[in-house]
Amino acid sequence: MALVAAAIAGWATSVGPASYEIAFAPSLPQVVIPTWAEVWRSLEIAVLPQLSLTLTNAVIVTASLSRELFPATGVIASERYLALSSGLANVLLCPFGAMPMCHGAGGLQAQYRFGGRTGLTPIILGVFVLVLAVGFADHAAALFAIIPIGAVGALLILAGTDLAISRRLFDGKPSCWPVIGITALVTLTNNPALGLVLGWIAEVIRAGIVRRFLAERPQRLGR
Repeated sequence: MALVAAAIAGWATSVGPASYEIAFAPSLPQVVIPTWAEVWRSLEIAVLPQLSLTLTNAVIVTASLSRELFPATGVIASERYLALSSGLANVLLCPFGAMPMCHGAGGLQAQYRFGGRTGLTPIILGVFVLVLAVGFADHAAALFAIIPIGAVGALLILAGTDLAISRRLFDGKPSCWPVIGITALVTLTNNPALGLVLGWIAEVIRAGIVRRFLAERPQRLGR
């Protein structure tokens, strides 16, 4: 409802791509086999820079969020299955010109936040974008651009806030807070890869300190 209202408001106030041509132009994808040079180039500019974020957001966090939002059935979306489905989707659809794709905790949280509770939600989304891609081809971008970017940003802020202010953040042990802080700070000020590595190191150190403290505690109590 918010997107429809924003699109109508944007169109009525001429805020948007009024000069863009929008027409029904069906087009089927063509098979294009990438060369080794293109594969290597994609590794440099897309795969490696995105790897840490995809691994955490699209696999680890998505699996954790699935179990949190759907306690009874969320275990189906395990880290293994999420990694396999993302990998197969990219390998199989890349020759047809598909953009790099993956799962995402943000998308899952947004769909749940705005009412999506069953598998019908991604099916509706998939059918919608498939119709746009096949039926409107190059004009699909103009159709998406009808929605003012401010409206999209507002919806993303709501979904992002739900994801950021997680119950796990408040339920976490006090010893975990430095790890969370280090990871978040380095990710924001540098990049996700370095944040992941330093957060991992901080967690190893934290776990070692906790184990040592618990091992020494009985001895102290005995004294």
